[in-house]
Amino acid sequence: MAEAPQEVYTPKPTLQIASKVALTGAGVGLVYSALQNALGTHTHGAMGVLTRTGGTIGFFAAMGGAFAFTDAFVANERRTEDHLNKAAGGCAAGFLAGMKHRSLPAAITGCALLGGTMGVIDYAGSITGDRSISKEEKRNRFFKHTPPPLIDSSSSD
Repeated sequence: MAEAPQEVYTPKPTLQIASKVALTGAGVGLVYSALQNALGTHTHGAMGVLTRTGGTIGFFAAMGGAFAFTDAFVANERRTEDHLNKAAGGCAAGFLAGMKHRSLPAAITGCALLGGTMGVIDYAGSITGDRSISKEEKRNRFFKHTPPPLIDSSSSD
């Protein structure tokens, strides 16, 4: 039986990916910080987004950047794209989330929980499903196939 040809791995630009995700995380953090600022009662005004709850912006950026950098770095080192890369990235981001509480047990727990969650989600085919399989292929896998006949009726003896 012939083996399936292995796909050629193309290295990822680690810093480029990490900086894009970190900037996206900073944008999400800015929105979250603005919501915190708008819903809280304080005397800082609109600048409270940066002065009062601005640490949220950096925290979201750091978590996104750590996840993306670790994911791309591990993928480049292993020369493969699979769920273990996402688990390592989730572990790095979870470790940062735990370190925000200044507790090593919280950091290790965050690493285990977020890393495990991201690894399982990627292993299962992502949240929305695996898009690499066509609808027709999914349909063929799902429905039963009719078995071939045991005796060929077209041949006459």
